[in-house]
Amino acid sequence: MTENHTASLEECNAAHVPLGYRDSCSALLIPLNKCRRKTLYAPWKCEEERHTYERCQYEEYVVD
Repeated sequence: MTENHTASLEECNAAHVPLGYRDSCSALLIPLNKCRRKTLYAPWKCEEERHTYERCQYEEYVVD
């Protein structure tokens, strides 16, 4: 993975990201969770953000 998607400690604390999700894809999780809250967790919403986050998770899994 060529890009760094890690959010800072302050960003994670402000977004209330649980400790288990503070990995190298945490910066992509923050906008995904904001979108989810805004759309009341509708499964057909936020598809682009979810796909981007899941792709980052997959690439992290494959590389490690």
